Amino acid sequence: MAMRTYQGMSPSLGERVFIDETSVVLGDVALGDDSSVWPMAVIRGDVHRIRIGARTSVQDGCVLHCTHASDYNPGGHPLIIGDEVTVGHQATLHGCTVEDRVLVGMGAIVLDGAVVESEVIIAAGALVPPGKRLASGHVYAGNPAKPLRPLKPEEREFFAYTAGNYVKLKDRHLSGE
Repeated sequence: MAMRTYQGMSPSLGERVFIDETSVVLGDVALGDDSSVWPMAVIRGDVHRIRIGARTSVQDGCVLHCTHASDYNPGGHPLIIGDEVTVGHQATLHGCTVEDRVLVGMGAIVLDGAVVESEVIIAAGALVPPGKRLASGHVYAGNPAKPLRPLKPEEREFFAYTAGNYVKLKDRHLSGE
């Protein structure tokens, strides 16, 4: 089963959510309307909460987790993802905040306490270190991730396009086409 209860906490789903049967969505996880979780993705809300907005796509092989509260980190770090976010294949998001209309490139890693503001592209393979803030309106690349350049107007338009494209694809999967 793709969805699992953990210590009495079960994932909650908005309307028209697609979760591939080979993925795992566990514990204190909420997915917004029209979101999608693709094959082999793991969304593990077992030590803190995970909130994923509407029209967000978590692609194949992604790992989404959070950080527990402890003496070293009293509040822990939930994982918060906004609306119209595309999380590329095999990306890892851990205890961070990703605001609206963000493209997380394939294989990128975003770590504890990092904040990715709205309308950002994180290049494939980039590493966003703990506590780093990525300002809106830029492409970030590298290890550690650094601003590469401002977004172009067509890249800003791409956020809604790619979110819409994944909504159409998950609708086809839901209908059995």
